[in-house]
Parts: sequence; C-alpha cells; structure tokens
Amino acid sequence: MPFDIPVLLPLLTKMAVTAAFVVTATATAERAGPLLGAMIATLPVSAGPAYVFLALDHDAAFIAASGLSSLKANAPSGLFGLVFVYLAQSRGVVVSVGTAFLVWAAATVAIQAAPWGVGTTSAVVFAVMIGCAILAAPYGRAPIPLARRRWWDVPVRAMLVATLVGLVVTGSSRLGAGLTGLLSVFPVVLSSMAMILQPRLGGPATAALMAHALVGLIGFAASCLTVHLAVPPLGVWPGLAAALAVSVAFNLVVLLLRRRPTAPARR
Repeated sequence: MPFDIPVLLPLLTKMAVTAAFVVTATATAERAGPLLGAMIATLPVSAGPAYVFLALDHDAAFIAASGLSSLKANAPSGLFGLVFVYLAQSRGVVVSVGTAFLVWAAATVAIQAAPWGVGTTSAVVFAVMIGCAILAAPYGRAPIPLARRRWWDVPVRAMLVATLVGLVVTGSSRLGAGLTGLLSVFPVVLSSMAMILQPRLGGPATAALMAHALVGLIGFAASCLTVHLAVPPLGVWPGLAAALAVSVAFNLVVLLLRRRPTAPARR
C-alpha cells in the first residue's frame, strides 16, 4: 500500500521535532544543569508542530478552541511532574513514571469534562501549575552527577522519543474518541525526559530537572491562553507567533532571574 504523504508528514514532523528537542534538553541538563535543560524542554516542542498543521486545515475559531483545550491539559501535566518529583526520590523509573501517568490520566479525564469557560479554566490551571512548581521547588537543587557518554546515547534517545510520539499519535487514532482525546495531550516530553535520565542519572537528579520544568510549564500554559485569546482578533499565524513569543519570553525571564548573582550580605 503506498504511503499517504499528507497523513504521514505531520506525524513524522512531530516525531522528529520532539525527539530533537528532548535529546537537546537532556544533553543540556547533563552538561549545563537542570535549569537550562528544563527551559529548553518546556518550549512548545510537541504542540508547536501540531498547531502548524492544524492551522493549514482549520480556521481561527477552531484554533482558538484548541488553545483552550491545550490550556486545560497543563494542569494534569503539572500533577504528572509533581508526582514524579516526589516518587523519584526513592522509587525506580517504572513506579515513578507509571504512577505519575495514572494521576495524569485521572486528572485529564476530570478537567477535560469540566464545562468551564476561559476565566475559570485559567484560574484553575494557573493555580494548579503555580502550586505544583512551589511544592517541587525544594527538589530542584539536586546536583547532576557526571555520567559517561557513549556513542549510542543520542541515537537511542532520539529513537525512544520518536517511538513514544509515534505510539501515542497512531494509537490514539485506533482507540476511540475518549482515548484519542486523552492521548492527544499526553505529556510526551516530560515522560521521555524521565525515562531517559532517571536510569542514567538517578531519581533525585532527574527530579531536579522536572522541578524546574514545572516552572517552565507555567509559560507554556500562558502561551496556550495566548492562542485562545490572540488568534480571533489577530488571525491564525500572528496569533500563533504571539503564543510562541510568550513561551520563549517567559523562559528567558526565568533563566535571567534564576541565574542572576546574589549580592553579598553586608556586614
């Protein structure tokens, strides 16, 4: 059967872009610390290509509505990260990621079913995200241990992430509307980082990266809200550009504030 290029292109693009960013983020975390790696990982890596392809086929109203759905998905992702941070201190990757996934799935079903408008959704999502970031913050100070680099690290990481993206996307199309909606907002970047780094660096170090990522996810949530609010008046492409600018600017501000040297105390 011939390949259907219009169907395969969005999937292959999402697999390639997500894999590239996760590999970059994990390598950066190992070399430059968890903060910079987390800020790279929480850019609109997975959602960005998806919105580009949506914009080619749908009008501004559809894109704006999708932005609201994506905004809702951030609260369960925050809970996923927080549960992982706690469990990774003493549990292995299977228990840590598996339990975080179960919490994420329950929260996703609940929040996606809630008939909230943009005001209530924004209040709930940002309250959850800020709360998760605050609770996880004490775990963000763990050092990243030195790990021996092997020639196959990068291709194996890329293959793992691309396979996970492919399974989520293709599996969602075969499992009915309910599971399709659930898998479409799966935190593929966070889970990929956890599965790659915890066996390599240990639980506390991986949890440190996740703790910083929870801060970056606040900026991603703001970019989803920007899609919902900016696309109708500005148009699809200017609205998406504004959303990307919000996410990048937020993460840059976080980097500048966290890396600003502290003045010595006066005697």
